Amino acid sequence: MNVLKDETIPARRGGAWIVKKGRCIRFIDVEGGQIGDLVLFNANDLSERFNQSRTRSNPGKYLISTGDHLYSKSNNIMLTIVEDTYGIHDLQYGMCSRFVYQRESHSFAEGFTVGGALGRPEVGCWEILTETLKPWNIPAEDIPDPLNLFQTVDFVPEEGRFALAEGRSRPGDYVDCVAEMDVLCALSACPATGGPLRVQIYDP
Repeated sequence: MNVLKDETIPARRGGAWIVKKGRCIRFIDVEGGQIGDLVLFNANDLSERFNQSRTRSNPGKYLISTGDHLYSKSNNIMLTIVEDTYGIHDLQYGMCSRFVYQRESHSFAEGFTVGGALGRPEVGCWEILTETLKPWNIPAEDIPDPLNLFQTVDFVPEEGRFALAEGRSRPGDYVDCVAEMDVLCALSACPATGGPLRVQIYDP
């Protein structure tokens, strides 16, 4: 493949890229067990944004993988997942923020190690993406709920509850998506898991 960009996002940092229609973007978990909060915008109309609800309800799935589409609220397809070595990506949990880590309790599964080797975070993906998207003048309140790449959630249906669990992705696991429009993609290497992510943009 013809790689146009290859960038590693350090732990607790973010990155953003415009992917032209027909090109592909690959998200790679470098060390394993790392979550990535991915948000999308129509690069030609930033008011059109990724919508978690449409992406769940249109296919009737709360975990998505190969062949599934990422929709805007207008039901336009923004990205299509074309290859996925992990297999499930979460559309329920939402996005972490400073508020999450300042609370005494949160919906982490028993045994979840918040922050990994870096310790408890001071900011969340919301703050990271707010900073990352400043060059496009996107205010914090316009950042949509994300697709949580490589995120594992434990569900307890009989209690109507769920909780974030330790990740099961392996080093080198990746997700390939093709752009169905010109898309601004922004990704946070989630502070909850404290590891890096790698991003490649390429011509298929």
